[in-house]
Amino acid sequence: MLISAIVAVSENNVIGRDGHLPWHLSADLKRFKAITTGHSIILGRKNYDDIGRPLPNRTNYVLTRNKDFQAPGCIVCSSLEQAIEAAKAAGETECFIIGGAAVYREAMPLVDKLYYTKVLSHVDGDVFFPEWVENFAKKSEEMVPADEKNDFPTLYQVWVREK
Repeated sequence: MLISAIVAVSENNVIGRDGHLPWHLSADLKRFKAITTGHSIILGRKNYDDIGRPLPNRTNYVLTRNKDFQAPGCIVCSSLEQAIEAAKAAGETECFIIGGAAVYREAMPLVDKLYYTKVLSHVDGDVFFPEWVENFAKKSEEMVPADEKNDFPTLYQVWVREK
């Protein structure tokens, strides 16, 4: 099974502010949906709380240490390894790490492929993406301009870990 991560990151490495995304990027949300639909997604409890519901047409694995936590429509796991093994056992071909910061930090050493949206701006925030560029090669890049539905210009990049 391919382990992938998907993330939008500002030029100053911000991915969140006050428990939410610090921008509105309609095109990136559509890209996220197109890439992850039909697959398993792995997310932390804080990220789940921000979204507020399972994302449709995906198997949602929510990571938390709280044994009493319930997320209707999701599979609650106590570790990243447990979620990855469950996705693999279910026959998943590509699972997606979708955040937040602690989950990305733990998962990046395992990630084979990174769907990276580079937000071309410095953005105020309090949640940051971990360092990751070592052993990755950029496979594609597409520029998307800012417009009325996208706060900032972005670069869609796909990076693959070199073996």
